[in-house]
Amino acid sequence: MANLKEVKERINSVSSTQQITKAMKMVAAAKLRRAQDKIVQMRPYSQKLTAILNNISSGSEGSTDIVYAQQRQVEKVLFVPITSDKGLCGAFNSNVIKATSLELETTYAGKQITVMPIGKKAFDYFKKRDYPLIDDYALLFADVSFDRVKVAAEHAMNAFESGSFDKVIIVYNEFKNVATQVVKAEQFLPIEQNDLVETGANQQDYIVEPSREYIIEELVPNSLKIQFYKAILDSNASEHGARMTAMDKATENANDLLKQLKLVYNRTRQAAITNEILEIVAGAEALESSD
Repeated sequence: MANLKEVKERINSVSSTQQITKAMKMVAAAKLRRAQDKIVQMRPYSQKLTAILNNISSGSEGSTDIVYAQQRQVEKVLFVPITSDKGLCGAFNSNVIKATSLELETTYAGKQITVMPIGKKAFDYFKKRDYPLIDDYALLFADVSFDRVKVAAEHAMNAFESGSFDKVIIVYNEFKNVATQVVKAEQFLPIEQNDLVETGANQQDYIVEPSREYIIEELVPNSLKIQFYKAILDSNASEHGARMTAMDKATENANDLLKQLKLVYNRTRQAAITNEILEIVAGAEALESSD
């Protein structure tokens, strides 16, 4: 009977866990819908803004003087890994951390590295490493808004402009769909020259007022902030998609385990009843033989 009790306790435990994973899946699905709407609405705006910037920049003699496009000898690099604050979302966080670590150990080995983690999981990982940290924006996901995100973007932009860093890399999960997130290590600064060139049929002739140089001066910082914000929204939607998928799989696994445990429970119970019957029959036979 002790075995029956243990199996029963495991069934109750797995059932409770299954209820939790179901609830977490539903919560993640609700959050995903809102996060997905934000990134879907943001992408056309971001793409159009970038296209306008590329068009105007390509026709400007001063495009090479854009401060955020200045190419320098890369010695000091700022990495911005974007993870979530919570776990239980499959390989979502570990994929970003692995991709960042791989870049640090290969492409940028021997460089002066600083890390600006966004998300508690990235902060918890890199604070145990030897890299200098900028931890002011680790809890950015507590309240995701453009006003908060642009402060983090401005920090990186100002540091690049002042020469504190020669390159800024963002590592994040790009949202494709509920089940698919693609890890990207994207150069945020300096703006790559091929991003400032648009030729052929896609190029349009804009009427610019007051001047092309003034528009570039205003558009470039805004475009970079939008790009940074898009990476945050991508990561946010990817997190909820990954958690929804992970909780769905956990619920299925719990259901399979419950079937196995119930089968074991029924077999054990049947064996216990059979043993009791055999003991009763053996006792009755012993009484008859003694008479």
